[in-house]
Amino acid sequence: MINRALIRLKVIQIVYAYYQNGSKNLDTAEKELFFSLNKAYDLYNYLLLLIVEVTKYAEKRIWAGKNKLRPTPEELNPNMKFVENRFAAQLECNEQLRAFMENQKRSWSNDEEFVKALYERILASDCYQEYMADKYRSYEADRELWRKLYKTLIFDNVELDALLEEQSLYWNADKEIVDTFVLKTIKRFDVKLGAKQPLLPEYKDEEDQEFARRLFRRTILNADYYRHLMMENTKNWSLERVAFMDLVIMQVAIAEILSFPNIPISVSLNEYVELAKLYSTPKSPSFINGMLDAIVNQLKKENKLIKN
Repeated sequence: MINRALIRLKVIQIVYAYYQNGSKNLDTAEKELFFSLNKAYDLYNYLLLLIVEVTKYAEKRIWAGKNKLRPTPEELNPNMKFVENRFAAQLECNEQLRAFMENQKRSWSNDEEFVKALYERILASDCYQEYMADKYRSYEADRELWRKLYKTLIFDNVELDALLEEQSLYWNADKEIVDTFVLKTIKRFDVKLGAKQPLLPEYKDEEDQEFARRLFRRTILNADYYRHLMMENTKNWSLERVAFMDLVIMQVAIAEILSFPNIPISVSLNEYVELAKLYSTPKSPSFINGMLDAIVNQLKKENKLIKN
């Protein structure tokens, strides 16, 4: 699940904190990097659990309605299609998700008010109304309902963002990327695999872990050289006038360009310009793009840039 886009973001965050906090312990900072990546994987599992929790809450509401002193005919004979959603049931019994819940001791039980509010929004949504009105039942329709609900009501949810930020300082920044992995997981679920349906692994392979480690270490250990390159390519500017986040983004970008011969230059440039759009000033993307382009051209002229 932890892909290189997320790794780049995390390295930028940890390098920024490394300088801002005055920390000079590289090993401690590296541990913080991998801890923050691990927290992103926790968030992935936690958001999948939200689907299970909302379904449980819906069932709880149905039973509460049936047990009222004077239940309505609708409460006595409720439409059970949502609570019997087969995708949600498969997710609830998923072996990996159950292991996460047991090992991390995490659940949504302490946030029932949020779960209730989310369920109310689901009840009012068009995709829920259409789903419940359709008498035809299929696993594919069950899974598609949750893909739509997640995309429309969970993906961009201010209340959820605030709740997650209270639980972990890392999660608010991670959620946008992690959301894409949750949607990918929903789409991949296969009814035939039952409880053994694999979730996305924390890392695709050891190469991605090594990418994170080397990118972080090269960024810090070769900082003086990378800053020198930046200084040589600033036209009538001193580095003190450059936004600090821009300096960090460029420093990490140069480390990647010089340290990973298998990654095309265009890929690295595009990735860091996109990160600048999200995490720096409005003028930063064009400034960073121009600076990195000039540095790449200089390195090529000096035969210091080797790409496969």
